[in-house]
Amino acid sequence: MTGQTLQKLAEVLEQRKQADPQSSYVAGLYHKGLDAILKKVGEEATETVIAAKGGDTEQLVYETADLWFHTLILLAHQGVGPDQVLRELERRFGLSGLEEKAAR
Repeated sequence: MTGQTLQKLAEVLEQRKQADPQSSYVAGLYHKGLDAILKKVGEEATETVIAAKGGDTEQLVYETADLWFHTLILLAHQGVGPDQVLRELERRFGLSGLEEKAAR
């Protein structure tokens, strides 16, 4: 997924904040609040782990897309855009995991 795709999706997710919860799945999640969004992220993370353990690449890709999608909903709900996460990943690029952990 390119940064451009993430940005387009982030824009749609922002628009859904104003949508009728009866007409939009995402608006419905926003309406239910943080706990419902967190529950959904947790469910999708578990399904991603199960897909990985099952060894089905197609299912893993599908579940990872669901996880990313719901994580983007969480970020939007918290007022965080994907660009902020991408900048953090860029900051870490070239650092070893051990160096990054030590810098926290």
